[in-house]
Amino acid sequence: MPYALSPRLVFIGLALLALISMLFARFYLQVFLNLEACPLCMTQRVFVVSWGLIALIAALHNPVGRGRQVYAALCGLAAWAGAAVAARHVWLQHLPEDQVPACGPSLDYMLENLPFEDTLSIVLAGDGNCANVSWSLLGFSIPEQTLAVFCAAILICLWQTVRRYPE
Repeated sequence: MPYALSPRLVFIGLALLALISMLFARFYLQVFLNLEACPLCMTQRVFVVSWGLIALIAALHNPVGRGRQVYAALCGLAAWAGAAVAARHVWLQHLPEDQVPACGPSLDYMLENLPFEDTLSIVLAGDGNCANVSWSLLGFSIPEQTLAVFCAAILICLWQTVRRYPE
C-alpha cells in the first residue's frame, strides 16, 4: 500500500497552518509592520483560531471513522465561516471609492458601549477602515491571502472528511 498521511498528521498540519497564520498576522503584520487589524481582520482571526483549536483537539483525540469525519467537518465549517468573512472583506476592498462605507468606531469602543448583537452586526458589515489596502504580497491584499488560506483549509478538511483510511 502506498504511503498515506494518517488522519492525525493531517489534523496536526491543519493546526500548524492556523498557528503559522496567527503568528504571521500577530508578529509580522501587527508588531513588525505596525499594521492595526480592522474589525473584519479580527473576526477572521477568530475563525482561524477556531479551526486550529478543533484540529488540535482532533489530533490529540485521534478519532477513527465517524469521529474523524465530524472533527474534519467542524474544522471545515469554521474555515468556511472565516472564508465568508474574508470574501466580504475582499469585496469591500474592491468597491469603488464613492461606495465604500464610512469609517466606524473602534472594536474596543463598540464592545464596551454597544450591545453584542449590534457590535456583531456592525463588524460583519465592515466599514471604511476595512476597505484600505495597507499591505500586499505579490499583488494580493491581506484579506485575499487570508481567503486563500481559508480555501486551502476547507479543501483539506473536505478531503479529510471523505477519504477512506484503513482503520
